[in-house]
Amino acid sequence: MRSAAAPAPNTLSAWWAQRPPREQHLLRAAALLVSAALLWTVALAPAWRTVRAYPAQRSALDAQLQTMQALQAQAQALRAQPVADPRTAPAALQAAVNTLGTQAHLVLADRQATVTLRKVDADALARWLARTRSEARLVPGQAKLQQEAGAWSGTVQFTLPGP
Repeated sequence: MRSAAAPAPNTLSAWWAQRPPREQHLLRAAALLVSAALLWTVALAPAWRTVRAYPAQRSALDAQLQTMQALQAQAQALRAQPVADPRTAPAALQAAVNTLGTQAHLVLADRQATVTLRKVDADALARWLARTRSEARLVPGQAKLQQEAGAWSGTVQFTLPGP
């Protein structure tokens, strides 16, 4: 049984045959125009946008790849460094802390080292962290820092290498 919404094929053919040739021509043109618009919207326009956006995306991805490769090289260089000697790590950390002068104080307890910082500017803090990583071969295990008027204060804890 056919639904009421779908016209019978004979009815549609009869309706088409009753249309004058000019109207049939206009209806075909309208159907072609709607089909072309649908084809453009669904298939061609998204592909065209992708092709146009490719150069910018390629440049961004190339820059991201270069950044990742630089980070990879840095990580490999850090891995290639010898492991920190448990006997020299505290002295190297103390030397790094001494570069901050009175703005930093080191407390050693067993294998834990706690550095208390007072009003250290951001550049000096970044240099100090880089120095602890490169010379003492230590990375902070925990840091509790607060910014006060452009300077940093708080504590940084390190776990010293064991024997």
